[in-house]
Amino acid sequence: MTHLLNEMSGLIAFVRTVEVGSFSAAARDLKTSPSAISKSVGRLEKLVGSRLFLRSTRALTLTPDGQMLFERIGPLLRELDASDDGLSSSSGLTGRLRFSMPVEMSGLFLGAIFTKFAEEYPDLTLDIGLTDRFVDIIRDDYDVVFRVGEVVQPDLVVRHLADLDMVLVAAPSLLSKWGVPRIIDDFQSMPFARYSVGSRTAHIAFADGSKILPTGRIDCDSGIALHSAARHGLGVALLLRCVVADDLHSGILIDVTPAGALKPMRFCAVHALGRTVPSRVKLLSDFVALEAQKLSIRARSPGDSAAARD
Repeated sequence: MTHLLNEMSGLIAFVRTVEVGSFSAAARDLKTSPSAISKSVGRLEKLVGSRLFLRSTRALTLTPDGQMLFERIGPLLRELDASDDGLSSSSGLTGRLRFSMPVEMSGLFLGAIFTKFAEEYPDLTLDIGLTDRFVDIIRDDYDVVFRVGEVVQPDLVVRHLADLDMVLVAAPSLLSKWGVPRIIDDFQSMPFARYSVGSRTAHIAFADGSKILPTGRIDCDSGIALHSAARHGLGVALLLRCVVADDLHSGILIDVTPAGALKPMRFCAVHALGRTVPSRVKLLSDFVALEAQKLSIRARSPGDSAAARD
């Protein structure tokens, strides 16, 4: 242990790398360079006489010796971190917080993040990525990613924030031409604006276990585009109720979902596998969870949704 204490910088670099998933993310946390983190871990590996990580271009994976060291050293450093958080809590958060969320969700959350969260933590830098595509948390160096839907990757930690209602919507002009669907089978013959990535079109899954592969001439990989296509009468679209709440209230879109036909969608915060979550990630996730729950409630009474975001 005496020898390990002489390589404290390497221990800190090693534990932080495990917690956030990459040298570059650890470097950002520790306000240094990825090469410095890599060299510190290298010195630690030389000291203990064993490789701690298996390195590849895509990810870092702990070796058995690395896992053993992390389980022994990690709790000790986390206790030190917790003590430091308690001593410095009055000064608030500092550093950079890099996060990603779907484009269609940004209009619902960023206003509150900018006016409430950012004002509460003025020394925290927010680095925001907006995309509807899959985000590789480690390769793209995100602290946390907010996602809608199931996340099944074993190398990620998933925190469930809220359940968001889904809805099938269509413009009045489309319904006047095709009729109003009453049961699930009626959707088989209706045109859809379809969520599609590459050549793969997503099925629509119903609560009773049935699925349909929608047909239509509008394919896109963006919720915003699906929303726009539905507003223009180009097809039925499956969207989050909180996204289309104002349009449902105004009559621009009509809810054509058969009663009880759709399950809510999980809204989650995802970060790289590790034993602790940095305070800034936990606080942002707590904040977004509360906002998501408010949105879900307001979406069921959409007359208040626009005013509540202002």
